[in-house]
Amino acid sequence: MSYSAYAQNEAIAPIGAIDGDLSQQHTAEPPPEPSKNGSFPVQDNVPDNGVPTRPEIAPATSAILEQDTFQEGDLIGPAEGIFGKGAQGFGKLIEDILKKQGRPNGYIVGREGGGAFMLGLRYGSGALHHRIEGNKPVYWTGPSIGPDAGANGGNTLILVYNLHDTQDLYERFPAAEGIAYIGGGFNASYLRRGNVLLIPIRVGAGLRLGANVGYMRFSKKQRWLPF
Repeated sequence: MSYSAYAQNEAIAPIGAIDGDLSQQHTAEPPPEPSKNGSFPVQDNVPDNGVPTRPEIAPATSAILEQDTFQEGDLIGPAEGIFGKGAQGFGKLIEDILKKQGRPNGYIVGREGGGAFMLGLRYGSGALHHRIEGNKPVYWTGPSIGPDAGANGGNTLILVYNLHDTQDLYERFPAAEGIAYIGGGFNASYLRRGNVLLIPIRVGAGLRLGANVGYMRFSKKQRWLPF
């Protein structure tokens, strides 16, 4: 940021005018007297005694905002319950995501399974934990297409950001991911629709390799049609 300095030229009054001003006698006005309760009258936020009043400062709202989000400790417990304490790198992954994205205001814990041979299908179910609206059951399906083959299943933790109304979750979220399960696997991906961001973290078992694009559709009830 740069600042520019400038000088302002003012006209200098003649000496005679200054002497004329000094020769005039001014009568000082007496200071105002306080009221019966000892206070001075106030005009434009400044009392007549010349001491300005101190403006009021609005209280901070950061504590309220923190109550609407989940901290790292709130997420590690549920994650260990579905992934187990032996999931290597999970704690570090959560820490890195929170540093980049901040704290989520919701998360989903559940299970899912799927398979593909160029065309893929995915089915899942779990529970949405929301800081404001509480816990709700949630289901999801998703078709995909791409050079992808195999099958896998396992547990899923989905971090949910900017979900102010849980009704906004029950939509289609575009998805793209690379998958590599050879006996077991561990991966994370990003899905966004509008301001809502979902980060699914999956630990599963199976035999699947490839990449695909598609979407995940969330619903309040179980659906068998993936579209």
